[in-house]
Order: sequence, then structure tokens, then C-alpha cells
Amino acid sequence: MSILTATILVGVIGLVCALILVIASHYMAVKVNETELAIRACLPGANCGACGYSGCDGYAAALAADSTIAANLCRPGGAEAAEKIAAALGVTASVADPVSAYVRCSGDCNARGQICHYEGVQTCSAAKLLFGGGSACTFGCLGYGSCVAVCPNNAICIENDIAHIDPRRCVGCGLCAKACPNKVITLIPAKNQSVVTCSSQLKGPKVKAACKVGCIGCTKCAKVCPAGAVTIENNLARVDPEKCTGCGVCVDNCPTGAIRAYEF
Repeated sequence: MSILTATILVGVIGLVCALILVIASHYMAVKVNETELAIRACLPGANCGACGYSGCDGYAAALAADSTIAANLCRPGGAEAAEKIAAALGVTASVADPVSAYVRCSGDCNARGQICHYEGVQTCSAAKLLFGGGSACTFGCLGYGSCVAVCPNNAICIENDIAHIDPRRCVGCGLCAKACPNKVITLIPAKNQSVVTCSSQLKGPKVKAACKVGCIGCTKCAKVCPAGAVTIENNLARVDPEKCTGCGVCVDNCPTGAIRAYEF
């Protein structure tokens, strides 16, 4: 008799618990936004933040809540993701102009001097804390591969203590630019153009003492550019990618080779 009573009691408790769970699941259920899920499925999942939102989930939630937000902000996803998102939202697809990252430094171990030998933690942020990493130029690439570690497409490698980016693999997510403590990596329009591969803002004599291929701010490039795309700011040449036609005149006239042709 006691076994039967215990069995009935356990069964009643189980039914009550089940009923409570059913009621709770009904009233406490989190509503799922089907549009948000559909958009999220269109995104590559890089969570790079290049779109301006907190990863792919944040971008999908924002699009689902406001259809006026551009559907082409996902650079890793490119045109394919933009078209799928537009289809999910029922809007016309538009493709953002592609961009690529490049390193604003060409001073490898053969071109720049060293003031000390760094043997600490092998990250750029750690090296920067100790005399700027040991290089005679504290503005350039530190060469410890923090950008390599975050690149989702294996587009970056370190050769001769300096980062190199393969524009064929780069999707313009910008993670490398965020990881670089010296900010020598930047995003530019993915088109053939001239670029300044130097970040030093020191005056010419100090640049030459630290690096053989640094920009010395001589203004020759600005004077010969037929499109007016080159200017000198803080002792450093800068090329406006919107104006640059890729003619290469500034490249030919740069005495140190700090301006180079960048081909995509």
C-alpha cells in the first residue's frame, strides 16, 4: 500500500511540475524575430564590427528593427551578403565600394635601425611599452604579429620584421587596424593607386637617421602630382585615394621610395 501511495504521490508531483513548466513557457517565452534570424543567417559570422555594430548579432538586430539601415555594411560578406540581406528585408540591394587594408610602413629590418633587442611577450602591444619595441623608428610596424593573430582570412604575414597584407585575401574587415597599437594599418579603397608606406611625423633628418625608406617630407610628390592628390601634413606625405589616378608620378619622384604603387 505504501508503494502505491508513493507512486501516486510522485506522479501527481510530476504532473503539477509539468503544468507549471507549460504555463511558464507560455507566459515567459522570449519572442523570436524571424526577420532577425533570417538576416543573421546571411552574415558570415566574423563579428569584426566593421559594420559599426557589436558583431553580426548586433547588426542583424538593428536591421530587423530599422529597415532604413544600409544592408551593405558587412564588408567580409561583400556583395553576396548584401543581396541576401536585401532579399530578407524586401529592399533593393546596393553594394558598398570594396576596401582593403595596407601597412603604412615599409621599414623592415634591412631599412631601419635598432636601439635595443626586445625579448619580452611577443605581441605588438607589449613591445610598444618598452622603448617602442626596440626599433629606431617608434612610428612604424612593430612586427610581432598582433594583426596576423586577428585576421580571419590569413591575409597577413610577417616578413623581415614587418607586416605584409595580401589584398587578394583581404576583405576589409578592419580587425588588423584595430589590433595595431601604432595605427600603421589603415583601410583604403580597393583600387590601383599610390600609397605612402610611412607613418613617421618626424622631420627629414631624424627620419633618415632612423629608417632608409621613410618619408622625409620633401614635398616633391606634392609638387609633381597632376591630380593634386598628394599633400604634406605633419612632415608626412598623404595621398587622397579619391583623387589619386594611379599615374605613378609621385612614386617615380620620391627620393626614398616611401611612396609606392599599390595594385589590387
